[in-house]
Amino acid sequence: MERNNVVRWLLNYGIILILCLLVISFSFATANFMKLSTIFTILKQVSIIGIISVGMTYVMLTGGIDLSVGSIAGVSAVTAAILMMHGVPIVPACIIVLLISLVYGAISGFFITHFNIPALIVTLGVMTSLRGLAYIVTDGMPVFGFNDNFGSFASSTLWLLPYPVILAAAVFIVAFISLEKTCMGRYLYGVGGNEEASRLSGVNVVRIKYFAYAVSGLLSGLAGLVLLSRTNSGQPAAGLGYEMDAITAVVLAGVNIMGGEGRIGMVVIGVLIMGVLGTGMIMCNINDYVQQFVKGIVLIGAVAFSAYSKTMRSRMMNK
Repeated sequence: MERNNVVRWLLNYGIILILCLLVISFSFATANFMKLSTIFTILKQVSIIGIISVGMTYVMLTGGIDLSVGSIAGVSAVTAAILMMHGVPIVPACIIVLLISLVYGAISGFFITHFNIPALIVTLGVMTSLRGLAYIVTDGMPVFGFNDNFGSFASSTLWLLPYPVILAAAVFIVAFISLEKTCMGRYLYGVGGNEEASRLSGVNVVRIKYFAYAVSGLLSGLAGLVLLSRTNSGQPAAGLGYEMDAITAVVLAGVNIMGGEGRIGMVVIGVLIMGVLGTGMIMCNINDYVQQFVKGIVLIGAVAFSAYSKTMRSRMMNK
């Protein structure tokens, strides 16, 4: 009985142990890793991926996937930069960009639900087309010359906490309430767990999927705005590879790639692991090629562990 409890704890919370081991390992590898400045740097870096990961969680809970999040972030940053460069005030420009981002996500939901096209194919197409759009509207060049006050958001702090970190924390809190305390959250889990049963129970499956992909698009646009504030320029290549980091963080957190299982609270740990891993490897002077290799191995390992965890839970329940 005691052994089963240990196994159950490792299956549910082993990711916390992994985070602790990473922190300890990099602390021994480089003396500067545990400095307060490094911790805040990690938090600032993961704030963008964290916001995107929340949207990815919504999608993956329904049994889908969204490969377009990085491109939506990039094209949103470019769009906001162009709007502000042409005199649109900061707040209206941000609202316009967020609404457009929501539409991008809803477009994916439309083709997935109404044409029954696999989410992988639809979001891959949206990813490619939006990345191309970002290059078209900028001629492949960065966009400069917009409101300097916009860049102060990423560099400002409240009680030592950077504003992007506070924003990411707020997004996680809202997502936690939405998924754990509302009917919409239960419907998302239900659709991912058994779509047909949810449909027969009267749940509007199409609307739920629309909602998930729209949220993913909206939060990707929000992440793009934060990214623009950090870089102070609209880069057409911005957000490249963010989709893989978000997927890895969400799967590490135990969100089932087939849908219906996962907790938003653990996604925070998954995001922190990606941040610690990336920053730690940089501080250890590990080159980019090795970093990409390691991240790929982590993703494969996370998916394998997710499948193994599901099998072990089923066996333990049947005993």
